Amino acid sequence: MPTTSITKIKTKQNNLFLRVARGHFATNSSHSNYYIDVAAQKSRLSEAKAIAHELCKNHRYSNKIVDTILCLDGTEVISTCVADELTKHDYININAHQTIYVVTPEIVNGSQIIFRDNIVNMIKGKHVLVVAVSVASGNTAKSAIEAIKYYGGDVVGVASIFATSETCDGYEVNSVFNPNDLPDYFSVPSHECPLCKEGKKLDALINCHGYSKL
Repeated sequence: MPTTSITKIKTKQNNLFLRVARGHFATNSSHSNYYIDVAAQKSRLSEAKAIAHELCKNHRYSNKIVDTILCLDGTEVISTCVADELTKHDYININAHQTIYVVTPEIVNGSQIIFRDNIVNMIKGKHVLVVAVSVASGNTAKSAIEAIKYYGGDVVGVASIFATSETCDGYEVNSVFNPNDLPDYFSVPSHECPLCKEGKKLDALINCHGYSKL
């Protein structure tokens, strides 16, 4: 089955890979022809550090302030590594040698993001960087941006392992991998899916946790 045939696309950097399987996959909002496997990058420290290092390159000489990192899709390990990178002495950042909050949102009613009262002070009045696994439809990232603004935070941008767009809801998206790494990649609403139109059955349901074969 395509869902068990994972291909590792190597880069010039140690511990920096893009693992993918080709097939017919469905999320709750779209269909795509690739499953991007980020389980190791979210869980293995050496790979999480490699991802974080790449994501932080744009911040090295930036004056962007990051007070808080909002973790989506189980990116807590990667986000912690990003925070560690951004507080190193060789980054021009107001938080150098200080600290950055790393926050996981609470999701209710399927997609609504909320912050409890004891967490709001880590968002309100803070410069918040959103870290996600991928930005394809952008729905999850948009929900996070909306929540940050609702609770009085200032969105700095979005960082992700894979992204199909350079912006999300008007904010810059910084990604390690993009469709240039998968030239034939697509992610579309189900009614526009070319594989469905060809009569090809789904191989698996996918989300940020992994896949379930059908």
